[in-house]
Amino acid sequence: MSPRPRTDERQPNLQEAIKDTAWKQIAESGAASLSLRAIARELGITAPAIYNYYPSRDDLVTALIVDAFNSLAEAQEASLAGLAQNRRAVRLSALGLAYREWAVTYPQRYHLIFGTPIPNYTAPEEVTLPAAAKALVPLIQSIQDLASAGELRTERLAEMSPKLKSMLRAWSEFAGGFGHDVLYLALVIWSRVHGLVMLEITHQIPSFFDNPEEVYRQEIKNLLIQYL
Repeated sequence: MSPRPRTDERQPNLQEAIKDTAWKQIAESGAASLSLRAIARELGITAPAIYNYYPSRDDLVTALIVDAFNSLAEAQEASLAGLAQNRRAVRLSALGLAYREWAVTYPQRYHLIFGTPIPNYTAPEEVTLPAAAKALVPLIQSIQDLASAGELRTERLAEMSPKLKSMLRAWSEFAGGFGHDVLYLALVIWSRVHGLVMLEITHQIPSFFDNPEEVYRQEIKNLLIQYL
């Protein structure tokens, strides 16, 4: 039996082609129906050729999740390009608007990382958590910059329970020492924009609102008024 050719000799871009086809399959049928064999048929290759890159469906899902988080992180970072560091409120607003723009541009990616769990799949945190953290860093850093400049209004926050402080302390140790108020507000602000984005891309906003972006922009303004 002749040795199996190396993957890079067969098709150098096969790894990206597999992921592109997977995203197409997710868009058409949902992440739960992702199938390595169906992808192989679409690409006109044998299933073992895919296994050289992704030994199982779960390995492919994990790679797609990491790619999605990295894509979101890049979009967040790009939204700050050209904005002066001292325009802190403008930078925070830009992050919020870029978050929605990425989600509506790549709804399949958004659903994969934030939507309905895939049956029988558990994301390996040691692989996906660093990518997820990277996507949230621009928001956390922007809030920290506001706090350091004395522009963040935290005096209206309710007293935190010991348990909440303990959880925030654990997050702070993982994230590199950000303040507890900063991390708490990052979580709360993210949850508010996430809620509106999820309603929009799942078409759950009441039909009266034929331009969901206007609702979203209004909420960004309210967040700035509330916390700055």
